[in-house]
Amino acid sequence: MAERPFRLLRARVVLPVRRPPIADGAVGIAGNRLVAVGAWRGLRRRFSGKALDLGECILLPGLVNAHCHLDYTGMAGLFPPPRSFCEWIKCITAEKAAWSDADFARSWREGAGMLLRSGTTTVADMEAVPALLPAAWEATPLRVISFLEMTGIRSRRDPAAILNETIAKIDSLPPGRCRATLSPHAPYSTVPELMRRSAAAARKRSWLVTTHLAESAAEFEMFRRGHGEMFKWLARNQRDMSDCGLGSPVQHLERSRVLGPNLLAAHVNYLAPGDAALLARRKVTVVHCPRSHDYFRHRPFPYHTLARAGVRVCLGTDSLATVRTHRRQPVALSLFDEMRAMAATRPGLSPETILRLATVNGAAALGRKGEIGELKAGALADLIAVPFNGLPQNAWEAVVHHLGTVKASMIDGRWVWPPPGK
Repeated sequence: MAERPFRLLRARVVLPVRRPPIADGAVGIAGNRLVAVGAWRGLRRRFSGKALDLGECILLPGLVNAHCHLDYTGMAGLFPPPRSFCEWIKCITAEKAAWSDADFARSWREGAGMLLRSGTTTVADMEAVPALLPAAWEATPLRVISFLEMTGIRSRRDPAAILNETIAKIDSLPPGRCRATLSPHAPYSTVPELMRRSAAAARKRSWLVTTHLAESAAEFEMFRRGHGEMFKWLARNQRDMSDCGLGSPVQHLERSRVLGPNLLAAHVNYLAPGDAALLARRKVTVVHCPRSHDYFRHRPFPYHTLARAGVRVCLGTDSLATVRTHRRQPVALSLFDEMRAMAATRPGLSPETILRLATVNGAAALGRKGEIGELKAGALADLIAVPFNGLPQNAWEAVVHHLGTVKASMIDGRWVWPPPGK
């Protein structure tokens, strides 16, 4: 006897991510949830309802972008790779000061469109201009977690006031598909009190929190040794430097009681002995942004050190302000581009592992394990399709090396790309 009516989608290959590829596969959808994933022949016999054959493609879960700066999309190509990280900070700070809220809103929408076309369905976005919300959310079908950035060094504002103002903004936003939470920007750009207060507030409210951590050699030198270019620059700007020279940036956050399972630490390019084990013990997630890493010419990302220690690693795009541009080759925010960059720098890493960094690992980091980033009964119907006419066993590699836009994208059971009518 057939079960209740629902939609059935068929594809040459269905790639659940946590399971091997399924040749001539299908998924069943009821409302905004998946109710079945398997072979077309079996599902067609079991279920009644509308069926749509997507043809020669791989059907897989929507990609999860765990670190992005949509605000800065319009800055693509403005800054050639800098001589130092501090030089880049000065460049982008000056550029931001010249932008209006309308400029940032236009940039945000452009970036959201890029992500939608390139298969991202959920994004953790660092929001430097909270005034854009909630209008920006309403302009995209993406699932957006907006991490509201806080600094305070230049403004000399009281950390409690900064945090209270940010929490008030979050509380004023409407609940729904998108939500907001906290991001003390980085250890070097905040004071320890703001880090401690943010972490405590996030734990109390069961919120995620993110920060840029151990991103540059300059930051590492500033905290571990108490000198260097960043140390001198921030000291001239009257930052209290008494928290420097006491250990690595990771150890600095441990002293500030920030490390924990709700923390997404972006970048983490520079580790001291014992840092990886500490991050694993505190169940911190690390977000790697391969193209940004290349732009700054950082030393090799310590993926294997982190993975061996048991640290969850996932992928993000960072911003187009930190992606190398090439003449006649437009750049876009795309996790496919990040996966290809990861594969190029880690040739021994399997495509299965790389795709999981952009799906199930990101989902777990954002507190949505089993709901997004994989295809299984009970998961949300966030799906993408990429063209493919090869053998099922080659599906993993085909996804990792996919170029351009996706064939189709669905979020919450609704087709969102191509736009309706196209």
